[in-house]
Amino acid sequence: MRPAQARLFAVLATATLALTGCMANASTAGSEAPGLEASAPASLSAASSSAPPSSSNAIPGANTAGPTAATAPPSSTSVPTGLATYTFPDGRLSFKYPADWRVELFEASASPFVGTATVYDASGARQAEIYTGEIADGVSSPVTRTVFESVPVPGLQEQPDPAAHYSFYVDKVNDISTYRMHLTPGAPIAGAEMALGGIIRIGDRILIAEVDFIDNPFASEDAAKSWLAGQEGQSLRTLLMSISYA
Repeated sequence: MRPAQARLFAVLATATLALTGCMANASTAGSEAPGLEASAPASLSAASSSAPPSSSNAIPGANTAGPTAATAPPSSTSVPTGLATYTFPDGRLSFKYPADWRVELFEASASPFVGTATVYDASGARQAEIYTGEIADGVSSPVTRTVFESVPVPGLQEQPDPAAHYSFYVDKVNDISTYRMHLTPGAPIAGAEMALGGIIRIGDRILIAEVDFIDNPFASEDAAKSWLAGQEGQSLRTLLMSISYA
């Protein structure tokens, strides 16, 4: 089962995101520097340059009180091999991905840097997006959550609290299931909870990293767990767990 469509929660970037006419950069597998072609991710929208940041810029869904214990990965996991490293133009944010996949960078602004790295698998299907900028907003709503896995990301533990976690879970609203695999501020809480915006603080900037799932990607929670234990699930888990900011 292959994720295909972006599901980032209503992200608003800085004023420079309006520069959609900018040249987009692309990075091929194993490259440390972006190339020359990309397209603007549909999940990002422009923010007014004259509008000052509001209180909505606070991290939504942050779990600052008593995160649940991290769960261990399934015992039957297929650990990916042959990884390449992608580093953003700022030289500080990086992640690893399968060497036969590719990364394309959309750069909305060079200074300060604002952009999104989109990761595609060997067949060309979009698998994940990693955005970094200065401002983002999130939307929260009541959900009932089942957490499959949540583990702190080693390369982001020196950043401001709440600590960044890789998380895979399902939120349900009126029997409609929304599966998410992304970075979360703290560990998501099982049971009744609010939807998570997934906004991570890195220094004076923010980071959003999420796997792109199609609508209703899994027939059941057991199917989701089986996918996680397989090669594609473990490749995307490894990607999110490898994100670091120096």
